[in-house]
Amino acid sequence: MNNKYEFHNYGHALEILSDAFPTEWEEIQDCLRKLKISVDDLKKAGGNESPIPKKFDDVLYPYGWREIRITGDLLVKMYPRQNAQRRGRFANEPFEEKMIEGYIDGHNIDFLKNKVAFDLEWNSKDQTFDRDLLAMRTYFDCGIIDVGIIVTRSEELNDIFKKIDIISKYGASTTWMGKLTYRLDSRRNGGCPILAVGIKKSCIEGYE
Repeated sequence: MNNKYEFHNYGHALEILSDAFPTEWEEIQDCLRKLKISVDDLKKAGGNESPIPKKFDDVLYPYGWREIRITGDLLVKMYPRQNAQRRGRFANEPFEEKMIEGYIDGHNIDFLKNKVAFDLEWNSKDQTFDRDLLAMRTYFDCGIIDVGIIVTRSEELNDIFKKIDIISKYGASTTWMGKLTYRLDSRRNGGCPILAVGIKKSCIEGYE
């Protein structure tokens, strides 16, 4: 698939997918192999009207992948020492508890299955990557996922956008690989392993 995609491997994400989640990784590869984008797809409206995200839904939903949103409260318990000695034991019961409601809230991921997260960012504002990476590192820190995958556009697609005169629709401030890798290089994913996948020219049909 290297002729259709570019891959950037952070935190040994590819090795984790191959060794620990071979079924999920094969399903993702099946989705990538089947992806075909026409010029008409490129010219249609973005956002919820774009037909491109649905191409991923059509393959992954039958496999059991689902969009997931998590929310969670944080219960803080404070345990006093039983005596004034520096190395004294702590009490078995807390003397105070505090509930922080909504400590984790609003983090959603496009597809989740068996501790593998998958997000597609085709043509959103590039700040969306910050939201995605925060969500994935939060899921990772909570033990919900072990690895994440983010698919976006390769820079080389700009050549096609210019050729069919839609470059203004896909601006420099929208989501593409260059906007993702510099965030990953600065470790905005925290400890969560991430495989970044870029859609290349070979996925586009009918532009010659």
